[in-house]
Amino acid sequence: MAFWYNVSSGQVEEDGGTEPKGDLMGPYDSREQAEGALAAAKNKTEQWDAEDRAWNEGED
Repeated sequence: MAFWYNVSSGQVEEDGGTEPKGDLMGPYDSREQAEGALAAAKNKTEQWDAEDRAWNEGED
């Protein structure tokens, strides 16, 4: 079973009971992963931004 985080409602949804896919993040293997979707996305974005800054400054 897959889990999804609905960014519009802020709720975790299971396969089969999901809203339109445009509002969902996932799929995730567990409810806990789906619940942490926004935090994980924020962390990844911050990491990628730091990598971009380092690359732009020639620091690979």
